[in-house]
Amino acid sequence: MTGRSNQARSGAAGAVDGGAGLDLQHYFPYRLARLAEQVSLAVAEVYSERFALTRQEWRVLAILGARSEIATKEIGPLTTLDKMQVSRAVQGLEARGIVSRTYDPADRRERIVSLTSAGRALYRKIVPYALEREAGLLAVLTPEEIKILDRAMRKLSAGLA
Repeated sequence: MTGRSNQARSGAAGAVDGGAGLDLQHYFPYRLARLAEQVSLAVAEVYSERFALTRQEWRVLAILGARSEIATKEIGPLTTLDKMQVSRAVQGLEARGIVSRTYDPADRRERIVSLTSAGRALYRKIVPYALEREAGLLAVLTPEEIKILDRAMRKLSAGLA
């Protein structure tokens, strides 16, 4: 069997143009995206099934749980949601009485979002479940591996900034 045939079987075959190939299952960006999706789905069980929140609504709720209020334009960069996703999430949360919106006195075009008392109560209710799920996900790692993972994630993030 030729070297090219071995490469084709192993998934590292040359591209159609004869160049270097790509084994998607070993390609770091793909593996990271898959892992992120798996983690996101595992965490979604907490806020989706128990509390009937979408992924986008949970992210907005989580951001607001750490502060008293936030401008809508600041939510997207902190949650990786686009403007439309933020808008829909905030509207959904507002319709359910979880958040309220007011106009920014300094810029009437901007809206300020804050948790209502019901929203704060919901946030306090969800947090223990979310932290429990996080602990469960990390339980397969040793404390040292968790520190290494954290450092690696920080380095990768800084390298992309």
